[in-house]
This record gives sequence, structure tokens and C-alpha cells, in this order.
Amino acid sequence: MSTAGAHILVVDDDPDLLRLLGMRLGAAGYRVEGVPSAEAALDALALQRPRLVISDVQLPGADGLALFDAIRARHPSLPVILLTAHGTIPDAVEATARGVYTYLTKPFDGKALLDTVAQALALSAPEPAAGQAPEAWRADIVSRSPRMHDLLEEARLVAASDASVLIRGESGTGKELLAQAIHRASRRASRPFVAVNCGAIPEALLESELFGHVKGAFTGATRDRAGLFQAADGGTLFLDEIGDMPPPLQVKLLRVLQERAVRPVGANRAVPIDVRVLSATHRDLEALLADGSFREDLFYRLNVVTLRLPPLDERREDIPLLAQHFLTTLAARHGRTLHGFAPDALRALATAHWPGNVRQLHNVVEQVCALSTSPLVPLALVQRALRTPDVAVLPYAEARRRFEREYLVGLLKLTDGQVADAARLAERNRTEFYRLLQKHDLAPERFRDAVADERQDKDEA
Repeated sequence: MSTAGAHILVVDDDPDLLRLLGMRLGAAGYRVEGVPSAEAALDALALQRPRLVISDVQLPGADGLALFDAIRARHPSLPVILLTAHGTIPDAVEATARGVYTYLTKPFDGKALLDTVAQALALSAPEPAAGQAPEAWRADIVSRSPRMHDLLEEARLVAASDASVLIRGESGTGKELLAQAIHRASRRASRPFVAVNCGAIPEALLESELFGHVKGAFTGATRDRAGLFQAADGGTLFLDEIGDMPPPLQVKLLRVLQERAVRPVGANRAVPIDVRVLSATHRDLEALLADGSFREDLFYRLNVVTLRLPPLDERREDIPLLAQHFLTTLAARHGRTLHGFAPDALRALATAHWPGNVRQLHNVVEQVCALSTSPLVPLALVQRALRTPDVAVLPYAEARRRFEREYLVGLLKLTDGQVADAARLAERNRTEFYRLLQKHDLAPERFRDAVADERQDKDEA
């Protein structure tokens, strides 16, 4: 999301300083709202949520620290920058440990102010406005990425039908979460959602798991047992890792889909079923079709609609949002007092390589949640959690080239193609940063155009 025109709430009882901040931030293209007290700030927040709050520590009535606590309770992901005189530095340092983004000591120069504001906005995630909370069907999918927005719109449309959907994407991208969302958006939402991982169950047991069996069908079958198709009757069956299904079972699955009836192992007659089938895989099904290990007729039966989940490296703008979401959830589950990540720790997460995608990010956050001894997760813990050896060892030059390009793409995504903001985050001057972009054939306007197109689509909708 672009920071251009971002709404910033400034809180200070000194009218001259309030005017000066308004002029400096306004000249940088931000939309500034100034108020003289914490109480007035909370009133303004009730009307419209800004992208950033800048507040003096010393205020009449409730001070800046009390204001921060109130903001944290209502808007956990809203960054707050404190302005402090020398006498209140200890209070500001304590506040950063409690989750304040950072503090600036008066007097501060204009460049320090604008750099700090740009970094806070680049790493912040806007919350939905009133009445725009994520719909219940997709509430478990945390995202502000334009690509994910488009995908979820497709998912919502296809959910209205009973068409079979094949969800494709790398391991850890959240294929089962998307399947659950489709189920919740469908007319079958009140009926069961049943998931099975076709690659996790031995071939000898998978047929019985899916289709059920009758008493005496095989050794150990001491009673009739309904399979997962029957358990999902009226609802949705999610077949994860469908590419791992053994060929003999592919034939039987195809028959079930064609006849809409399932024959338990050892039974003499089929049982009618009403089940919508969603499937998923991280494997290259076209390659499996080519070598004959996956049936073409089953592929077309399952692949009426294809939805592709992007890897986390291609939706980096979601990383700060996901990291904070996981931290809040895990801290509550384990009874920990954790408010967020230190700015440099969040930058490390946002620019890291994520071969394990969202699942890997969750594991990293769970590790730092278990080990953090302060309310704000430090950079050192994040770096420790990220130190996992890669399976493939690339030549140094190629590894460096890949990292450099992915790092630049990540920065441009975070800043929506704003080179000045990206260069600030990288701590490089703009000339050097432009040379790096040319070296990797990256055009910042492509990232800006994507945002503009998204806005135009929303305006036309």
C-alpha cells in the first residue's frame, strides 16, 4: 500500500510545534490532523483511524504514554511515535519496550522526522475501517496484498457454485485455509468440512479412510465404518496433496465423482452422497500427467476451476501483518506479554527469504514468542530463528544475485514503488539505489501501476 497521502494524527499542546509538524509533514505529501490533547486524539481516532500517530509525551490531562496504552488496546497494529524532551527520555525508552514504534528527542531535524515517519508507514498495516471488517468466510486469511485480494474475490465467486476447485501453491502457502474459506462462503457452510491429506495415509488404509468398509472386509474390520465421503455428506471434502494419490485409488475416486455414490470396501452396493470436492497440491500435475502417474480424466474432473496461492515471497506486504497476527495469537495462547516487534526485527522478517512460506513464518514467530524476555521482540531473536540451513547450496555469486533481487522486489512491494522510501529503508542514497534497480531490470513504476490499477478497479466497482 502506498504511503503517499497517508493520514497522520499529530498530538501536541504546543500550537507552534503542531503547526511546524503539520507544515513539514504536509510538504512531504502526508495528510496531517493536529489535536492538542490525548482526549482529543481518542475522539479523532473514533471518527477515522490514521496510518500513524505522533504524540508528545507531556500533554495536559492524560500524557502520551496513557494515550499509547489506549491506542494499543483499540488498534494493536497502529504505530505510535513519541516526541520527548531530555527530561522524559527514560519514559520514552520504557515505552518502546512496551510497543511504541520509536521516539524522537526534541529538537529534531526535518530529515530525521521524515525518515522515521516513512519507515513506520512502510512497515505498518492499516486496519479495516468501521463496517469494512473482513467477511466472516475469509476471516482466518490475514492479508492486504492486491494479489491475495484478487484471489479471494475469485474464491468468493466460485464458492457460490458446486464446481470442483483445484488449489495450487507451494507447501505452507495456506491451501487448506483457502479451502475452508470457500466452504464457509458456500451454501454448504452449515454442513461438515472434512479434510484428508492423501500423502500422509498409507495406500493400504487410504481406500478405507475415504470410502469406508463393512465388517469382515479385511483383517481387523470388526464393524462397519463410514468413510470420509460419507462423513462429509451435504458438505465439503478437501483432498490435500491429491498428486500423491496412488493410481489404483484415482480410478475409484473418479468413479465416485462420476456416479455421486461411494461403495465401501467389501460392500455389495453403493451409497449415494452429496459432497463437493475441493483438492490441492504443491506438485506439478502436468508433469505427472505426462509420465502417466496421474489420470487425465481425473485431472479434468477435479480441475474445473484453478486457484493459485502465491508464495509468501511474492506477497511481502503481508509479512508485517501476519507476523503481528501470529504474535498476538500465540502470546495469548501461551500467556505471554508481547506487544510487537522492534522495528529492525520487523524489517528482518519483511526482507527474509521464506521457502517454507506462511507456515515457516508462523514457526519463526512461535520460536521468538517462546524465547522473548521483553514485550518487544528484538532483532537478535528473529535472526536466531531465521538461521535455518538451505537444502540446496548455490554458488556464492548466484546466491548473492538472487538475494539482492528478492530484497529489492520486497522493498518495492513494501513501498509500492516509491524509490525514495525504499532507498531510506535500505539505507542507501537514491542514485545508488537506482543503479541497483537497473542492474536487476526492475522498474519502480510497475509496482506503482499495480497499486493505481487496484485503486481504479475499486473506484469503478
